[in-house]
Amino acid sequence: MSATTPDRIPVTVLTGFLGSGKTTLLNRILSERHGKRIAVIENEFGEVGIDNDLVVSADEEIFEMNNGCICCTVRGDLIRILGTLMRRRERFDHILIETTGLADPAPVVQTFFVDDEMKAQLQLDAVVTVVDARHVALHLTDSSECQEQIAFADVILLNKADLVAAEELRALGERMTAMNRWARRHDTVRCEVPLDSLLGIRAFDLGRAQEVDPTFLSDTAHDHDASVTSVGLDVPGDVDAGRLEKWLRKLLAERGADIFRMKGVLSVAGSDRQLVFQGVHMLLETSEGRPWGRGPRRSKMVLIGRKLDGAQIGEGFRRCLA
Repeated sequence: MSATTPDRIPVTVLTGFLGSGKTTLLNRILSERHGKRIAVIENEFGEVGIDNDLVVSADEEIFEMNNGCICCTVRGDLIRILGTLMRRRERFDHILIETTGLADPAPVVQTFFVDDEMKAQLQLDAVVTVVDARHVALHLTDSSECQEQIAFADVILLNKADLVAAEELRALGERMTAMNRWARRHDTVRCEVPLDSLLGIRAFDLGRAQEVDPTFLSDTAHDHDASVTSVGLDVPGDVDAGRLEKWLRKLLAERGADIFRMKGVLSVAGSDRQLVFQGVHMLLETSEGRPWGRGPRRSKMVLIGRKLDGAQIGEGFRRCLA
């Protein structure tokens, strides 16, 4: 267990592969009556920001970075935003950093040990990794990021436990333990877990992090799988619900195995509320979002996957416009 200093602000790094349930967990944390003032820093993979539209309204202040991977090209932004928070530190009890699903958490965590100002004023409390029980087996063999997220976790939420058989869940739990014997594990549905199991637990251990990665404190480069790309669409106007459903079904039937994650906030003709959708591989879930305000309506969506044809996807989506 890490030593604690009372005047340092605790920081939780929330990680997990694409579609594991990080936004669901973040919304739970922001909605619970825990009495804490929490600052949230978000990072998205792609040029169109979606997550800020998916996060529930709350008193907490949300800082969003969507200009690359938080663990490499925007580390300067991370340090700058944390510096701003520290100058206003009396307002916050906890800081939560949600990384992109394609982030190796090690360089994010490294920030709190290689920067003197960060080290003096912030306490890394824990790395919490959300794992998609339904799809994790697809990524463990070919994604180093997925493996690193589990290996560096202090807490693992084996999420979507209701979508797999009991025997498969047991086997996955054993696999998680084999990959990271130190992490506390919770099998969850929609990330339902007591928040005192996640926040203020003082679980991060620098020595263990260096055991997982001996080069942890060195300034090494970090590369993503070049075949994994994002397609971002931001289109004014309404979409036709019938055409949209038909297009999505066709897209998932043809490319579902290669689409790791889909998410969007859409303006549907005839509806006065946003349509929110979230998808992981072949699974797609929709729900009503916030009412549309007085400003112009538009539809935004992001797809993340392997070898996606952005022009073709954009053309198909625009054919859904009303």
